[in-house]
Amino acid sequence: MLDIIKYYWRWLATAFSFFIFGVGGVLLPIIALPILYCIPATSLIREERAHAVIHHTFRFYIAMMKRLGVLSYDIEGESKLKNAQLILANHPSLIDVVFLIALVPNANCVVKGRLAKNVFTRGSIRTAGYIINDNNEHVIEMAAEAFVKGHALIVFPEGTRSTPGQKLTLKRGAANIAIRAKAEITTVLIECKPTTLTKSDRWYKIPKTKAHFKIQVKDKIDVRSYLAESPPSVAARKLTADLTDYFNTELLLND
Repeated sequence: MLDIIKYYWRWLATAFSFFIFGVGGVLLPIIALPILYCIPATSLIREERAHAVIHHTFRFYIAMMKRLGVLSYDIEGESKLKNAQLILANHPSLIDVVFLIALVPNANCVVKGRLAKNVFTRGSIRTAGYIINDNNEHVIEMAAEAFVKGHALIVFPEGTRSTPGQKLTLKRGAANIAIRAKAEITTVLIECKPTTLTKSDRWYKIPKTKAHFKIQVKDKIDVRSYLAESPPSVAARKLTADLTDYFNTELLLND
């Protein structure tokens, strides 16, 4: 009986969490972020302020879900995110990006074009200057610009959420950014047990037990050895293959 009560409490808490996220997605660009434009500043400073607002909002959101009993989490190596440039992570759950932005105050992101049109996300994306993934050359140029600004760029190299139980398949976009922008890579391993909010899950299909997220920030990967490859497309192909092996090996070792 107690397990049934806990299950339905988590279901209600999950519904409430999604409601809060939706309301926040609408109100943040209407109320909080426009205030940033009323304060005299350069466009760079406005972007940084927007990043800070979203960062602290997501920290609150993650803490709220933990307090409500929706999920629990452990984070290892958070200090390694300081001064990170290109942050590459696997993508098992819908809320992975929420965790990462909550951990990185100066986070920029590469986001899907449809999110820039979504009523709940478009305001924050535009104000924060997040990079729209609409053209490979454009993404690489904007990524290089973000690094010059001192932003940390979060990318999910799979391009979509992982399929539970299957090996990861990485696209070449993240490696192209690393090679062309000469960016140091920080990898993050994300595990969620039991799985939840995967590509095939609806929000209301919660697991029978509370989901636990384990987030490990690993040591940086120096891409200078790949830069000797010519042309850059060859280097990106080799780096993608190595990153694919790396993520699959590390995640298998953690099982």
